Amino acid sequence: MPRILGIDIPKEKRIEISLTYIYGLGRVLSNKILKEAGVDPNKRAKDLSEEEVLHITNTIQKSGYKVEGDLRREISQNIKRLIDIGTYRGLRHKRGLPVRGQRTRTNARTRKGKRKGGLAVVKKPEATAAKRPAAAGPAAAKPK
Repeated sequence: MPRILGIDIPKEKRIEISLTYIYGLGRVLSNKILKEAGVDPNKRAKDLSEEEVLHITNTIQKSGYKVEGDLRREISQNIKRLIDIGTYRGLRHKRGLPVRGQRTRTNARTRKGKRKGGLAVVKKPEATAAKRPAAAGPAAAKPK
């Protein structure tokens, strides 16, 4: 498996698709990088030479695209900033609810998580009735 920026990219797929496995690179950016690096997008990742892998890596680094760790860090800092200043969006992030105005009465299961069980009333089992003393009935209360 070729490694680009510390990420193992799939070797059986075309390099155009394989580059999208790097966080922050999509199809458009992938094609732009390959064009700059002078690599055929239809080539399989396993067929790349070390020189071509180096060209691709250098192109990504010199172009200034934020990918992988830097991008993840920036996104988490942005979310943390929203939470710290107490914006509505920050509160939604904090509570784990949809942030961009989606409805929550139905749907929103991805953000809210698995449904919690309903608060149904459960009848106590008959075992508790057996624990009562036998002479606790109304007849036992009357003196003879």
